[in-house]
Order: sequence, then C-alpha cells, then structure tokens
Amino acid sequence: MKKILLVAVMVSLAFGGYLAFTTVDSKTAVVVAAKKIYSATVYVAGHGGHFAKADVTIDPNNADNPIKVNGLDMVNIGNTKTHKTHDARIDANNNTVMFWSTYQLDPNGKQHVGKSDLKTGKVITDVAMDPDKRSSGGEKKMPIYCASGQSKGDYMPVFMGTEAYVDVFDKATMKHKHRVFVSDLGYKPGSYQFVHGINSNKMDKFVLTFTMKGEDGKMNGKIDFVTVDLKALENGKMKEIKKATHTGTPGKTITFREYFSPDDKLIYQSAGDRMWVLDANTLAMVDEKMSTGGENHDVQPTPDGKYAVLTLRNGKAEACDAEGKPVMKDGKAVNITDGMIQLYDADAKKIVGKPVSTCFGCHKGMGLGDKTAILCGLDSVYKK
Repeated sequence: MKKILLVAVMVSLAFGGYLAFTTVDSKTAVVVAAKKIYSATVYVAGHGGHFAKADVTIDPNNADNPIKVNGLDMVNIGNTKTHKTHDARIDANNNTVMFWSTYQLDPNGKQHVGKSDLKTGKVITDVAMDPDKRSSGGEKKMPIYCASGQSKGDYMPVFMGTEAYVDVFDKATMKHKHRVFVSDLGYKPGSYQFVHGINSNKMDKFVLTFTMKGEDGKMNGKIDFVTVDLKALENGKMKEIKKATHTGTPGKTITFREYFSPDDKLIYQSAGDRMWVLDANTLAMVDEKMSTGGENHDVQPTPDGKYAVLTLRNGKAEACDAEGKPVMKDGKAVNITDGMIQLYDADAKKIVGKPVSTCFGCHKGMGLGDKTAILCGLDSVYKK
C-alpha cells in the first residue's frame, strides 16, 4: 500500500511539474498545460552570398524571449558580389537539399539558381543564366529572384522585377523547363513593383502577390493576391483560381515572401510594415498585425500551425567594432541593419516576445559588427 501511495505521489509531482496554475477570477483556479517547445534549424537568406544557419529553440512559455538562438553557422553559395540571395527553399521530398536563387546579377551579368547539400553545406548545382530580354531593362542592380515555390518534381523561383515571371526547373537535373510571365494574368509591366509567390502544401495551388502602383508610378499600398493552378503552372501556363485585393499604407506596405499553413487553410504573408493572415480559399483577411521589430520579409508557420516565425530587417541595430564596443560618430551610436526573427501566436493572434538576431552573433565574432546584415526569406527543418 505504501509503495502504491509513493508511486501516486511521484506521478502527481511529475504531472504538476508539467502544469502551471492561473486564476480566472478570485475564486477559481484553472490548471493550464505548458506549451510545446520546438527545436529547429532555421536557414535565413542574406546578401552576403550565404544563409545563416541558426539552431533555435522556440519556447512559447517564455513570454519575453520565446526564441533562443543556440548556435550560428552559415551555408555558403558564393559571395556578396556574385550570390546575394533572398530565397531559401528546402526540398519537400528531401530536407537535406535546399534550392536557392539570386537577387542581383553577378559581375558577369548572370542570374543564378542552384541547390545545396545541407549535410555538407556544399553547392550541388549552380546554373548561371543571361537575363531575359523582356525583364532586363539594362539594369545591373535590378531585383531578380526573391520568393519561390515547388511541386514534387520542380523548383519554381519567382522573378520579382519587371517584367515578372515564374521559372520552372526540374529538381533532379536543374534543367530549365518553362518561363511563365505574369502578363498572362493581365498584369502589364509598370503596373506593379514586386511579385512573390509560393505553393500550397498539397501542391494544388500557387499564390502570387503583386505590390501595385498608382498612376504616379509609386506603390499605392494596394496588394493583389492571385491563386493559380499549380499543375498548369508546372506545365508553363497561368490558370487563375481566385483573386482579391487588400490595402495597406502607400510606400510601406510591400508584400514579400509568404507561406501556406500546414493544413493549407491560411496564408501567412509578410508585408513590410505589417503581417497579414489570409483565408487561403477566399483570400479574405483573417488577421493583421503591425510589425514591431522591423520590416517583415517572411513568415513561416511551425509544423503544427500553432505559431509562425517572422524574419525582420531591424534598421536600428547598434553597430560595434571588433571588440564589441559601440561605433560612435559625432558623439552618437551608429545604427546598422540586422537580420532578426520573431514569433507569432496563431491561436492568440498576436506577436509575442522580443525579436532575436540571426546575423549579428556571427558578424560580431568575425569583426563585422559594423556591417549591415540584410536578410530576407527563410526555411526550416524542425526536429521531432
């Protein structure tokens, strides 16, 4: 009997360690289960020709600092002159392979797409291409690829400049199969600023976003969302399924990368000065949150869809020298841009906790604490 009682007490103590008590009112105590803790390797694209590889723990129970970076490394694909990148896209068939594309032309006037082995960090394939004559405009510093999607057999980087298009590459061979221009949907060059997109997890849809321009040629805060049939896109055609327009602040609300929720019911959309959550079927607005930690460039949900990780460009980070001391100019601390990530609680519909850097830890250690670190897209591998 004593043995049974002892076991019961031990089980009670263990269970109590997992639960926390909170108060609904002055008379009622409610037991609340601790929230799930996540571990992941997050790959964040940057202009340095590499991806920040961050080993992170996401603990929603820590309200102030829910994301902890346990270690930082990098995956090189080139250098800052040849391989500035916004695009991280891990293969849905094999999470040790990541596809990528470049944001600017290299010194030889080439744009690049490729894939890397995440186990070794080595580039498997790097395809260098001439710019499309319909889209080059003679500009060496034009924005090229940023977002991307995929099907089971194809990788699909999205050219974000004008004239915008979606490329289709065979994953196995990296052979270029199709180039599908957004003009096929009726969008004329000059009517939009940027185009981004991604596939649904079921791989039946592909959503495209357009940051629209007004008659004065400036971004007017209106964003077009268009879902198209993924199978048709894979075969080189645009087949529209649904279209909607949402409005933000002119010049500040700019759509960048996005993700579908794991169940394909929602779209998490980065939008510069804010983040949007849309119903994936109707494209109606579900939630809107102003960005609190910097300019929002991507939003990726956790595998269970309960949270999402935002990438942010924080333009108010404090520059430092090789010894970690603040860089001063005219008696004031010098600010630079740092790449950071922050957490969104999907159930509570709120951004929680402080953002944490995925760039500065390495930059400081390398004596680059006075250099801007510009991030954009991310993709992740979560540990079970």
